[in-house]
Amino acid sequence: MAKLLLIESDALLAAAAIKVLSESGHTVDWQVDPQEALDLADKELPELIVLDIMLAAHSGVEFLYEFRSYPDWRKIPVVIYCSLSAEELKEALSGFEHLSLEAYHYKPNTSLAELAASVERILMPAAA
Repeated sequence: MAKLLLIESDALLAAAAIKVLSESGHTVDWQVDPQEALDLADKELPELIVLDIMLAAHSGVEFLYEFRSYPDWRKIPVVIYCSLSAEELKEALSGFEHLSLEAYHYKPNTSLAELAASVERILMPAAA
């Protein structure tokens, strides 16, 4: 179906997310480091990105800002899947509203099945 890029620092959560998204028929590349994710996207453009904002080496906001700076990448859907509440995310993205997010999911309240369903809804128009 679609080529996805998952940027997640938690290896156990990443493995579980890859399993669920792969079961939906997607190919999932996983990166921990945002710079490596940018390099990978440059080699193999993903159709959708699932991004945790809370990353160790480089923040997800910095990744998103750099990712969106490339004209060819501006229309690639980005789904935020993080442990920041909606209020905290709004604060983290203050001044970056133009970065076009397709969906936001708060990890403590979102199952991986719900994340996969969200990915399907976003990709549906592209498949039609």
